Amino acid sequence: MTALRPERESGAAYGESFTDSYGDAGDQGTSYGQQPYEGSGALGEWYGGESYVTQAYGQQAYGDQSYGEQPYAEPYAEPYIPPADDETVALRVSAPPSAGESMRPSAASSAASAAGSPTGGRAARRKAAKRRHGRHGGTRQASEAAESGSEEQSAAPLSRVEARRQARARKASPATVASRAIGEVFITTGVLMLLFVSYQLWWTNVRAHAQADKEASSLQDDWANGKRNPGTFEPGQGFAILHIPKLDVVVPIAEGISNKKVLDRGMVGHYGEGKLKTAMPGDKTGNFGLAGHRNTHGEPFRYINRLAQGDEIVVETQDKYFVYKMASILPVTSPSNVSVLEPVPPGSGFTKAGRYITLTTCTPEFTSKYRLIVWGKMVEERPRSKGKPDALVS
Repeated sequence: MTALRPERESGAAYGESFTDSYGDAGDQGTSYGQQPYEGSGALGEWYGGESYVTQAYGQQAYGDQSYGEQPYAEPYAEPYIPPADDETVALRVSAPPSAGESMRPSAASSAASAAGSPTGGRAARRKAAKRRHGRHGGTRQASEAAESGSEEQSAAPLSRVEARRQARARKASPATVASRAIGEVFITTGVLMLLFVSYQLWWTNVRAHAQADKEASSLQDDWANGKRNPGTFEPGQGFAILHIPKLDVVVPIAEGISNKKVLDRGMVGHYGEGKLKTAMPGDKTGNFGLAGHRNTHGEPFRYINRLAQGDEIVVETQDKYFVYKMASILPVTSPSNVSVLEPVPPGSGFTKAGRYITLTTCTPEFTSKYRLIVWGKMVEERPRSKGKPDALVS
């Protein structure tokens, strides 16, 4: 069915040139070939004022140009850019070429392959990223770049003002220096005190026990060999052994109460000099006075406050054993109260002369502010030939 056409003058149809199937214009004077196509006819109006393009056998016309004057060229189309992948943000797509440049698909693929960028889908790009730097290759590269940048920045030389400012900031203030010095003094003092306490409470006991045991063994050897005889003894010389079975105490008795010669060596000292001179165990009457450390240096009298009435105290000499029984205790008295050493000590409960023993030591523990006194009364004098007394056998 043929569509209706509007008639025109001069035998021209539609006011346009018609192109046949061979791209040749119609003869002049015919109804289709009187004037060339200008793009302003009815068809131009139908296409919104744009130039109508007809392609035929690789030739084309643009606007008012005649057919065949320029070769065919495809219109420019921007290359496809895939969407960014969150997991492979390190991959980058090269910028598209400018409007005046063109790249064929084969050349683009060759460039991408040469650059090492993965082609294909999302899975292929992810695998390629893992092969190069792992799953987070981009973050790793960025961190390395940041570290290298910081090193370069730190290596840059500083100006004199900046160098002085940094030196001033590093320099400690006088208050800081003083506080550090005081802290070091306190630490050193604390360490020295700890060492001193360890020496006093532990090492002095170890050394005193060793010295006392050596002296006791020497005494017993001399008695067995008959080298010593009862009589007058020099200061610091051992002459007897004290036994307190309840407290498991066995300690030598030496003449005098010198700290250096007697007491600090772990022994018990006999009050035998000057105004404090007391009787010997073999005397018919009198008070046998002894002194010993309660803490440190062997501490032989540490627990004499635990003695009760009737507990045995034995003094062993070369010829005899002298057995005393605890009679009374004075928990606290002044160090100047020498009356406790009298032949009949006041406060001891004794009313007449007899053969007594007095033990003196410091109190409270770890101090020498007061004195603790324990008194005992002799109940047995036993020759060594008869064997040990019951207090030592049991």
